[in-house]
Amino acid sequence: MKLGLGLEWAGSKLEIPVALVQRAEALGFDSVWTAEAYGSDALTPLGYLAACTRRIRLGTAVVQLSARSPAATAMAAQTIDALAGGGRMILGLGASGPQIVEGWYGQPWGKPYWRMRDSVQILRKIFEREAPVSHEGRELSLPYAGPGAMGVGKPLKSILHTNPNLPIWLGTGGESMVRLTAELADGWHPLGFVPGMLESVYRPWLEQGFRRAGGGKSWADFEIQAGCQVAVTDDVAQGLAQHKPATAFYVGGMGHKDLNFHKQTMLRRGYAEAAERIQELFLAGKRAEAIAAVPDEYIDDAGLIGPVARIRERFPAWVDSGATGITVWTDREDVLELLADLAGTRDHATGEPPRA
Repeated sequence: MKLGLGLEWAGSKLEIPVALVQRAEALGFDSVWTAEAYGSDALTPLGYLAACTRRIRLGTAVVQLSARSPAATAMAAQTIDALAGGGRMILGLGASGPQIVEGWYGQPWGKPYWRMRDSVQILRKIFEREAPVSHEGRELSLPYAGPGAMGVGKPLKSILHTNPNLPIWLGTGGESMVRLTAELADGWHPLGFVPGMLESVYRPWLEQGFRRAGGGKSWADFEIQAGCQVAVTDDVAQGLAQHKPATAFYVGGMGHKDLNFHKQTMLRRGYAEAAERIQELFLAGKRAEAIAAVPDEYIDDAGLIGPVARIRERFPAWVDSGATGITVWTDREDVLELLADLAGTRDHATGEPPRA
């Protein structure tokens, strides 16, 4: 089980916990992850961390698809990988939602499936540098030949020579997008993954994607990085309660009433009644009641919350979940140390002996 550290991305002030990331690296953590919505971006912090670390992989979870053209995204990812010494950058992409895409980025929501497919194919061509990049897609084309074009666009090849196989991961949750992830991507940030869901929901979708990819692509060629909330506390109920406001906000208000991917995640996990109630209360301005309507089990199944003994007891379920790694959010070094001990990752890079 590989360990990843997720960094805070929604604060009013940007703070990069360099010492915490360095400690995670020393403890054998595999990756550190940034994100973006409509504040700080996901890419710039990784350029900073490239100079402060030696081995840990630097990933986005995720870069929003409509924030940049595929070429601009590729340029940023290649630049970070070069600054980091090569072979450390993971480019994670996600579609976001129509409220942000149209309201913040000023881009049409369009057909995100086809925009994602076109984007990944263009990114691959840029990284591989086999020829000047041209692409004729349903949502995106290079050279551009749409409204306002002069008609003189020229296919170009990246000046920068970096990793031709720079990993592309997708953050997805719905059936068609999960199939697309398995078909085109090297890894997956599953939305709302908990132990048991690979077998009950996702396996057939992923295997269909592998078959579409051809070339013998299989589980061996694919990473799954699940998100896991971790809180060491003697008060389990309070630990669960601390995560309910964010869940109520995402399920109730992060997205349009008729198109909310976080609500869809709760539906997939079997909490249809709770999902409808949370959204109804949240949109009615009854936020406290929406928070109270979040089931304890919904939070508990998606995290490792409670005393150390309880976390130790529940950690094997994540190891056996089918995920190849988990990303945790914490600002505590003792939590990093606990997870490193549980996963057996402590100091692969530095040679520090495992704790007894």
